[in-house]
Amino acid sequence: MHMQVHKELEEKMQKTIRVFKEDLSTIRAGRANPALLDKIMVEYYGTPTPLKQIANISAPEPRLLTIQPYDNTAIQAIEKAITQSDLGINPSNDGKIIRLAIPQLTEERRKELIKVVKKTGETAKVAIRNERRNANDKLKKMQKNGEITEDDLKKAEDEVQNMTNKSIEIIDELISKKEKEMMEV
Repeated sequence: MHMQVHKELEEKMQKTIRVFKEDLSTIRAGRANPALLDKIMVEYYGTPTPLKQIANISAPEPRLLTIQPYDNTAIQAIEKAITQSDLGINPSNDGKIIRLAIPQLTEERRKELIKVVKKTGETAKVAIRNERRNANDKLKKMQKNGEITEDDLKKAEDEVQNMTNKSIEIIDELISKKEKEMMEV
């Protein structure tokens, strides 16, 4: 019975970590990464469309992203979407391919972005702790309703704490990995 609570908790924690990883991939480090453009929406035939659905994005060099629209008429709309985003990078094109030169991060910008990484990590950890609390509440309710014994409750809560510790450890590792990546010049 309490196994179901653990299974749900495991799924929720994994989802929180997955979302955190996705958020991290859109925070710019010093090198070109196509994932930087994952959240860019382009006004395409009147419909906001994810950039990666209407163009091929690649990183041919450490400091360069190229965007090749499947439909050349979309070039202006793509450039506009990038310019209006919070990336702070000006696109250039030759009529067929859009190039994004990824500037080196200044020390100041790096520190700002590391703060963003840490804040995003804190948010993920808060979500993990909320998931822990919800799981423990469910377990206590089960014990109160006589579905599990006091001993079962104790064991189940210990397992919930272990899962929480593991998830927070993973988030901390991801934060420090991203920080190292951002400090690379």
